[in-house]
Amino acid sequence: MSSYFSDLAQQYIDGEWRPGTGSWDVIDFDPYNDEKLASITVATVEEVDLAYRAAARAQKEWAETNPYARRAVFERALRLVEDREQEIADLIIAELGGTRVKAAFELHLAKEFLRESVHLALRPEGKILPSPVDGKENRVYRVPVGVVGVISPFNFPFLLSLKSVAPALALGNGVVLKPHQNTPIAGGTLIAKIFEDAGLPGGLLNVLVTDIAEIGDAFLEHPVPKVISFTGSDKVGRHVATVCAKHFKRSVLELGGNSALVVLDDADIDYAVDAAVFSRFVHQGQVCMAANRVLVDRSVHEEFTEKFVAKVKSLKVGDPRDPQTVIGPVINSAQAAAISGTVEQALAEGATALVRGGTTDNLVEPSVLTGVPAESPLLQQEVFGPVVFLIPFDGEEDAVRIVNGSPYGLSGAVHTGDIERGVAFAKRIDTGMFHVNDGTVHDEPIVPFGGEKHSGVGRLNGETTLEAFTTVKWISIQHGRSGFPF
Repeated sequence: MSSYFSDLAQQYIDGEWRPGTGSWDVIDFDPYNDEKLASITVATVEEVDLAYRAAARAQKEWAETNPYARRAVFERALRLVEDREQEIADLIIAELGGTRVKAAFELHLAKEFLRESVHLALRPEGKILPSPVDGKENRVYRVPVGVVGVISPFNFPFLLSLKSVAPALALGNGVVLKPHQNTPIAGGTLIAKIFEDAGLPGGLLNVLVTDIAEIGDAFLEHPVPKVISFTGSDKVGRHVATVCAKHFKRSVLELGGNSALVVLDDADIDYAVDAAVFSRFVHQGQVCMAANRVLVDRSVHEEFTEKFVAKVKSLKVGDPRDPQTVIGPVINSAQAAAISGTVEQALAEGATALVRGGTTDNLVEPSVLTGVPAESPLLQQEVFGPVVFLIPFDGEEDAVRIVNGSPYGLSGAVHTGDIERGVAFAKRIDTGMFHVNDGTVHDEPIVPFGGEKHSGVGRLNGETTLEAFTTVKWISIQHGRSGFPF
């Protein structure tokens, strides 16, 4: 694993590994023990240009390559991930503090998305459409957009980079990837290495480790990319969307959430507890789909709360390398401080801590809070850490009102003994995704993934990925002669 950090601590531009030419370095730390993993000199605006120009140049030939030949690259990439699975898992644990369970979860999904990319290469279909003009043939071609810029987050960096990079490449595009500076290897250069070893032609995929402090909006404003795929906070997503619109680019935005898991009066309480604990505390709560809010019908609130609190108290906090650990470190000290501040603010507003977790360095223990005032801004925002708000409600109408009272609309879940009651409830919630009798954290390669309201614009996965990274072109043929009015 250590060789990954030393070998991949570079930029990957036009098929070559090279140091950045910026004046400062991104330092890659293990968030659990603060060990320095790598130092990478940042890429500059000039290197952004080199990367995009390389992708545009290589994409022309790639788009003309037989899709069956393109497909073979992704088959090899999948085998490489399978062969190196333990090394990649160790890297995820070290670079982002993921537990072993989390690393396995991320790798499982990453492999599923690579499998889907194998098939996606053959998916684009054209059409011949009728015309009201005699002798005219209308052909509609589905073609690659050209070059896609991808900006990925720190929480599931390997998966969420691959989720845009692999489909975009499979569909005949070039790609420039900018991983989060906290996860430059797992979210960036590791992916470049896998595709390089899988035989992807040089120049098609470029990885830039850099920061807005160095390049400003150059990654977004560059004239080459036609689509920017961004996963991250709604605050940054708003800026990405604004810049893209100004430059007539398409943006695909997978943003934050404030998801609710709802327990109705006829739910299986023990099962709902298990689902709620996983939905809030997987990867320390650093998941856009995590259940920030757990809503429980007042008739079962006491039973649920007692069992939920007991389970949360049993979660082991500590070294992510320990297979028994459920809660590892959050990504950095700023994040740890922000989470602690959220708990302090809630208590100052009159909330009660049923579980009050402490903070040691980047290890943040779980907190369970109840009695947060309904008007508190905390209930309106995403909390990216192991803090959960328990909220009682009185009947379904009250629950729907509370859930929809958030500016976000990404995921959610409802637990009930009546499946169709759950489906009817789900239909009333303003989200892109909602789950009946399950957790809130799900992703599958052929099911549309995305949010409403502040949780994003557009969808990924399956057919929606096809829409995201291709465009349509109308070519008409006049087999006879057209008549013109002059």
